[in-house]
Amino acid sequence: MKIVFLESSAPDVAWFRFYYQSVFPDGARRAGLQFKALQTTLAANPYAGHPSDTGRDVRELFIPRTPFTLIYRVTPQQIEVLRLWDTRRGDTF
Repeated sequence: MKIVFLESSAPDVAWFRFYYQSVFPDGARRAGLQFKALQTTLAANPYAGHPSDTGRDVRELFIPRTPFTLIYRVTPQQIEVLRLWDTRRGDTF
């Protein structure tokens, strides 16, 4: 299934890139590979993430070995990524 990153995820993706390029460059390669692998898994298995406990009709999928979680929803046509949430923020997405 096609994965579409919505505009709401753009600042999060920019932060993900900045974090791994500037703040934690030693983890950049591994995080990038994990992110790509997660997208492959998600495209093949749209319901791989667990339903969010926020009460919203979205799913959450953790990116292994990173503090980031993909927040997305499944539609009949595509998977829509709403956020690439940095879980260290502590607040809800």
